[in-house]
Amino acid sequence: MADQRLHKTTVRWSELFLSPEPTKVGRRVDVRSKHGFVLGVLMAVLAAAAPSFGQRSRVVDPNWTTPRTSFGHPDLQGLWGNKTITPTERPDSAEGRAYLSDEEMAATNQRRVDSLQVQDDAPPERTVAGGRIGAYGSYWLDGGEGVLPTGQTSLVMDPSNGRAPIRPWAERAKAHRLATEGDDYRYMSTLDRCLSRGVPGSMLPAAYNNTHRIVQTPDYVVLQHEMIHDLRVIPLSDHPFVDERIGLWMGDARAHWEGDVLVVQTRNFHDRGWLATSGAGRRLKGIPTSPAMRVIERYERVSETTIMWSVTVDDPWVYTSSWTISMPLTAEPGYVVYEYACHEGNYSIPNMLAGARVDDAKARD
Repeated sequence: MADQRLHKTTVRWSELFLSPEPTKVGRRVDVRSKHGFVLGVLMAVLAAAAPSFGQRSRVVDPNWTTPRTSFGHPDLQGLWGNKTITPTERPDSAEGRAYLSDEEMAATNQRRVDSLQVQDDAPPERTVAGGRIGAYGSYWLDGGEGVLPTGQTSLVMDPSNGRAPIRPWAERAKAHRLATEGDDYRYMSTLDRCLSRGVPGSMLPAAYNNTHRIVQTPDYVVLQHEMIHDLRVIPLSDHPFVDERIGLWMGDARAHWEGDVLVVQTRNFHDRGWLATSGAGRRLKGIPTSPAMRVIERYERVSETTIMWSVTVDDPWVYTSSWTISMPLTAEPGYVVYEYACHEGNYSIPNMLAGARVDDAKARD
């Protein structure tokens, strides 16, 4: 498998929560491969919650008055980030607990900072001929310095156990995908192929590039995602969706306002996408999408610096019931989004396939 040929330095959230000492992983390495989405410290994902989840008070300004655009819509415009170490699904160490206490949040965040310092101070690990090819050093990564400010123990907030209700066949399909990534480029993650992270995948936190730009006009909302620069131009209308026989990587979306909440409905997906495309998705990485999938997102600005974002995934082919993830998006007014030339010069795909063919030859010998 391609993933096994790349050096990974993943720090588990539960290790940070439970370990009294900084986690000594993720040391600097020399990197010779251009593209490295299958590697890295990808510690968080997606997000959501119904508009009234438990710890909103930690991020909501009770005196906040939603600003308006010149055309009267709630103003969501700007750059918003969602880097975090909060895991996608609830770890066993937090079973039965939806939220951390303030003290637990502070201790977990301090352990994360200490762990990052250990990585920064570590000497280089040089690659050797015939050995591991290495991965991004810690200076490449920007996966967050703490848990979500809401204190939730997972991004999945519904069902109450904090885990997506995946059907067994979808788990088997995922296992097959991950086991055959090196067989053909079509079996690889669409993230590694620089195609798209999909919906809601484009909103999932990753090891870096966790910023999203929102632009509004009277008739459209535009979402630009830093990773791969996925772009969604969403009409504010009730025009019919495209023909159901047409499947798209990011689906077909329509938006409307419910009071001060932007609601985005997306459908018309195909069955070639992945719900999550990187290690940050953990158990959700490689889970297929289907033409039956429907996604509903909600964006609500709750303070000068925070938008609450939630997404509900409904795909009866893949899950036994719908499920919701949630997280705050934090304003990043001074951040600069640079060009992300993902596909141009992406020689990691032929390199990984060539490496897999070498493995095949060795197995035959």
